[in-house]
Amino acid sequence: MKKAKALLLSALMAAAPMAHADEGMWTLYNLPQAVYDQMKSYGFSLPYNDIYGSKDAIKNSVVLFGGFCSGVVVSPDGLVFTNHHCGFEAIRSHSTVEHDYMLNGFYAKSYEEELPNENLFVSFMVKQEDVSQRLKALGIDKLSDEEATQLIDSVAAAMTEEARQADKGLHVEIDPYYEGNQYFATTYRMFTDVRLVFTVPKSMGKFGGETDNWMWPRQTCDFSVFRIYADPKTNGPAEYSKDNVPYKAPHWAQVSLDGYKDGDFAMTVGYPGSTERYLSSYGIKEMRDAGNATRVQVRGVKQEIMKRYMQADEAVRIKYDSKYAQSANYWKNSMGMNKCIDSIGIIGQKQAYEKLIRQYQEKTGYLQGKLDFDKMAKLYGERFDRMRAFYYWYETFNGTCELTSRALKYCNGMEAKGSEKDSLKMYNEFEDNSDAWDEALDKEVFSVLLQNYREHVDKQYLPSFYTTIDKKFKGNCKAYVDYLYKKSILMKKGAKIYFNKKGTEKDPGIQLGLSLQKYLADQREALGTLSDSIALQEKYLCAARLRMEEDMPHYSDANMTMRLSYGRVGGFTMNGSPSGYYTTAESIVKKMKTGDNFSDYYAEPIMSELLSAKDFGKYQDKTTGKMQLCFLTNNDITGGNSGSPMFNGKGELIGLAFDGNWDSLSSDIYFEKNLARCIGVDIRYVIFMMDKWGHADRLLKEMNVE
Repeated sequence: MKKAKALLLSALMAAAPMAHADEGMWTLYNLPQAVYDQMKSYGFSLPYNDIYGSKDAIKNSVVLFGGFCSGVVVSPDGLVFTNHHCGFEAIRSHSTVEHDYMLNGFYAKSYEEELPNENLFVSFMVKQEDVSQRLKALGIDKLSDEEATQLIDSVAAAMTEEARQADKGLHVEIDPYYEGNQYFATTYRMFTDVRLVFTVPKSMGKFGGETDNWMWPRQTCDFSVFRIYADPKTNGPAEYSKDNVPYKAPHWAQVSLDGYKDGDFAMTVGYPGSTERYLSSYGIKEMRDAGNATRVQVRGVKQEIMKRYMQADEAVRIKYDSKYAQSANYWKNSMGMNKCIDSIGIIGQKQAYEKLIRQYQEKTGYLQGKLDFDKMAKLYGERFDRMRAFYYWYETFNGTCELTSRALKYCNGMEAKGSEKDSLKMYNEFEDNSDAWDEALDKEVFSVLLQNYREHVDKQYLPSFYTTIDKKFKGNCKAYVDYLYKKSILMKKGAKIYFNKKGTEKDPGIQLGLSLQKYLADQREALGTLSDSIALQEKYLCAARLRMEEDMPHYSDANMTMRLSYGRVGGFTMNGSPSGYYTTAESIVKKMKTGDNFSDYYAEPIMSELLSAKDFGKYQDKTTGKMQLCFLTNNDITGGNSGSPMFNGKGELIGLAFDGNWDSLSSDIYFEKNLARCIGVDIRYVIFMMDKWGHADRLLKEMNVE
């Protein structure tokens, strides 16, 4: 048996994708010793305990930013660095035509000028522990996905209650790892008073626009600065109050102006959102053809309309800057991922890998009668068309326009207003958010996407309101949308919607919401058992891999919990030539010279002037003699890692991760170690802009980088 296993592993190493030394998004609390030893061989010099366990551990300076990005505390007074695109919505929300912080940048010259942000938070990971046996003892392996979620929520609630007896600012979340084969509980401390302190103009924070997104070389100064505020008595979390004070951080990252060179150790710590590296070949095919292809098609149509309106009206641009950027980011990501899936041959590699696992199963009997590749293929085949239609539904109706957002919010249950003693006087009311959307743009997007949806899905997947479009409006989607916006109470400013009033449910907008809600419920029911069965097969497949490679360290898929990735500074081969591993001030000035004719490369004249300096002083690299802007490492990252601190071997801050190159777009399912690269903004570029453009002396002093 051992000989057979050894032969299989040898074959696997030769023929299938595996975790290499530089690959992996590792949990910190149980970092394998072999991984730590590899990090040391690359130049990491801190003790093992200073990664997770000590009071000055690196993890203590890293935050989950807003639930969608990462960030790092860089001063004893709670100053936080993250990416400009992570702060995009906060910056936009404070911008007006008169005071356009998105366009012109912002610097708070005092604590009093720092701007609060509703619904923005940062969370610190306090600790993490394995609760797999506790959940398995409660029978989680015998439950459906829905039942398992309920059990996890109840255990997390009990653990939160226990944690809050010692500290009211804590809460606990439990997440599945290794496709549900293990479960870890993470304790967080969440701060909800987070204020905007500094941002560069959009021309620099998003330099290169969609042209350079997911590309190398890059010169984007992708950073923004926020501050955590705390209760003045406890230094703990507190809702926003003018009486709150800057958070006194027990540990923060020290900014380094020493730079890096080719081959130096580099480590990224952050909150990667989602990967599916254990996914089967059948799942990857569904992702490519049902998910990514659909996203590319629908968003391409939507973004063309958005861009036309944004270019025509400055007020509309301010409203939609953030929405467009969010949409375009994963539109291009999906496009690039599909190209990588095909060019690398990932599906074929997975099929070869699955053949080896099947052979291992036949020889060992492990999960015999449970893991069934033929059954998995059949299940995915049965689900494909319905999943493709579901993705079209999601991209068309979920958050795409104001009307559908309100209709679904109303039908899913809103907080009621009015007298609780008299149900006839209870009502729902939408807040005035006219500063966040444009009616003409909204209506055109919705009408075009309604028609687009009809053209790309089978008739059985059309929600019932399409019958109304055909009968009452002769198939004219634009006429239907015009009617909805004119007649529906959902779109009336300040209207009170008395949900117990006779005839309320006959409102055309509410009818639309009910139709969408019923369609979604029907599809979820139809997909439920099928998806549960597929998830179980994927869980068995992951378990088989872990057993077959039990002598090797393995990392779990990303799930928006803190992870560490490590590697080295360095470039790759691009179009047959070395890519270089950093960009310089000269390169951005060259692009800026084309800005009058190409908007993605436009920047204010002062930026070209600053970056054309003959001497950059302490910000100039001592080895190359250049002002370096962005750099490459082979750190393993994905969405959610944006804003992640990039550390050198001494645990000092050398940059912020903000993107990957084109060849990294397969990384959600496969890490291409030869080509995939993490792109970071050099921390010296960040500090240079704060100093020379922003004149943010008080912040530089606070960070001890005067």
